[in-house]
Amino acid sequence: MAVVGGGIVGTASAMALLEGFRCSLVLLEKEGRLAGHQTGHNSGVIHSGLYYRPGSLKARLCTEGRRDLLDFCRHRDIPHEVCGKVVVAKHPGDVGILASLESRGRENGLTGLRTLSPSELRQIEPHAAGVAALHVPETGIVDFTRVTEAFGDRVRALGGEIRLDAPLLGVARDGERLRLLTGAGEISCRFLVGCGGLQSDRVARLAGLDPGLRIVPFRGEYYELKEDRRFLVKNLIYPAPDPRFPFLGVHFTRRISGVVEAGPNAVLSLKREGYAKTSFSGRDALETATWPGFWKLARQYMRTGLGETWRSWNKRAFVRALKALLPEIEGADLVPAGSGVRAQAVDREGRLLDDFHFVETARQIHVLNAPSPAATASIAIGRFVAEKAGRSFGLRSRP
Repeated sequence: MAVVGGGIVGTASAMALLEGFRCSLVLLEKEGRLAGHQTGHNSGVIHSGLYYRPGSLKARLCTEGRRDLLDFCRHRDIPHEVCGKVVVAKHPGDVGILASLESRGRENGLTGLRTLSPSELRQIEPHAAGVAALHVPETGIVDFTRVTEAFGDRVRALGGEIRLDAPLLGVARDGERLRLLTGAGEISCRFLVGCGGLQSDRVARLAGLDPGLRIVPFRGEYYELKEDRRFLVKNLIYPAPDPRFPFLGVHFTRRISGVVEAGPNAVLSLKREGYAKTSFSGRDALETATWPGFWKLARQYMRTGLGETWRSWNKRAFVRALKALLPEIEGADLVPAGSGVRAQAVDREGRLLDDFHFVETARQIHVLNAPSPAATASIAIGRFVAEKAGRSFGLRSRP
């Protein structure tokens, strides 16, 4: 069996397959290290499951995965912290959004949710401002690159092989087997699991499937608080989300290292793995521009998208958005930090796929949409993939 993709979902899926079934397995990663793209560029937040529609895969797998992730980190001494966060209503009209989030969170099994008055908010985040807030105590932080590396160690300990610098270049059928042409040589396998993240639709097409969607990349850019201003943020401060827009808005995140990040925005990226404002790939830009769903999406979110792009190039506009949460913040407090690119699946009708999305055949399973909270849910996603594989591929369970 081959697993394509060495991010957190790919390594978690490989781990679950080896833990659950008798199989030989090779994991292929095109970079020279694990967690080279989405996993290694995310904010490090262990999500609680607050935002996701009850009954959805996101809600179920985030709740299960958060518990599994915390257990995994505790047993392997991976630094992590369940520090909690506040979701802040900046205007009276946002208070109803908090009430909806609290109701949704309770349906998803969260405990300890509490609506805060402005004075109660200041007891938790002394420098934050808002007309009300929702305290979410089950949110946490961790270094997901370190988690992914630990998953990789577990894969190797279970007898799996990890090949780095091994991009998938082509797939050919050979009777009941698949021949994978990679940058590290040819591999023959009976079954294929695709966890390609930013390249997931391409992996599926190489394997002969029509995924019916296109990955449209969105770059999220961060600033970092200077060390002497980190005291302004104790843990995590989020705005009440705009229900018309699929992203959460700029916020403040304390990382497990102690660094405090501010962001991200959400800007269309002209390169799937483009982490700089000037990053460009003709192939990637052309694939986005020729996908009919992209233009339908663009018309729907044109005004919001232009605002996000303006904040990308204008620091003062970015700071204004941050000051709505933290009035004391000034441009001089911030220095440019990293960025990440979100692999967002868009269908032909311009719909952003909101839930995790999988496609399977008799010999293949592809994870085609796994945005946030996929890192938090990774162990549960891996188990979900392994269970699908066990049924579809007829694998023998481990005793």
